Amino acid sequence: GGKAEVRPPVGGGHVLRLGADFRQSDGDLAEYRFNGSTGAANGYRVAGGTNSDLGLFAEDDYTLGPFLVTGGLRADRWSIRDGYQLNYGANGSLTNEPTNNPAFAGRSGWDLSWRAGATADVARGVRLRAAAYTGLRLPTLNELYRPYVVFPVTTNANADLKNERLKGYEAGVDVTLRRGVEFSVTAFDNRVDDAIANVTISSTVRQRENVDAIHARGLELSARLGAGPVRLFGTLAYSDARVEASGAQAALDGLRPAQTPEWSASATVSWEPRKDWRLAATLRHVAAQYE
Repeated sequence: GGKAEVRPPVGGGHVLRLGADFRQSDGDLAEYRFNGSTGAANGYRVAGGTNSDLGLFAEDDYTLGPFLVTGGLRADRWSIRDGYQLNYGANGSLTNEPTNNPAFAGRSGWDLSWRAGATADVARGVRLRAAAYTGLRLPTLNELYRPYVVFPVTTNANADLKNERLKGYEAGVDVTLRRGVEFSVTAFDNRVDDAIANVTISSTVRQRENVDAIHARGLELSARLGAGPVRLFGTLAYSDARVEASGAQAALDGLRPAQTPEWSASATVSWEPRKDWRLAATLRHVAAQYE
């Protein structure tokens, strides 16, 4: 991938950015299966594909006294193509598994996303900020084409997965009380439509599918103390994330997404005994989460 950006000198308190970026992922796998009891060869699988995304964007930062206003627009030309998955038996012949497909249908399209934000220095050492945004994520090659087994459960890939779409907003405050004492608080509300999740089909089979949404709301706090050789830095985050699902996926409705703890925190102490030297130690805590 790569990115190119120009900033024409428009003046008048504006910083204008115009540019494009491109990302492409190509992947192919060859997996060989063996009998867990005898070690005998039990066939193999080949699969792969190509994802690409060309983004065109424009963004402007406008400074007006104590206010900074930002607005941006982005257009993505994405494609999912050249996908395939073939399963072979121990004798080297194609098996009758339903996942056999020498070439999945490719697809492509355009998507628009935007973001807007503002900061305001309302008092000495006090800054308010807010932002709203949308976004896009393509399913990965693994999610599209690579099934896997954690015995006795098989999780199947899904070449028909749709793109995830993000809509969210946040607001916060940054405070500097005196030199070396800073803290910030951010509240956020994000919703990912068509979120990709592992959906239970039977007691031994799961399938990657798009659920209606994942909705996450929460708070993030951070603090920094010290301006001398010894400094402290800490973070605390709370996230109330829930799956929204219906129909055949209704059993997931209201559950927390996998690997998503409600609470997480960290504390770091650092010491700079001399110029160009820094020693630090960090303690992290993550609350209960599940696969």
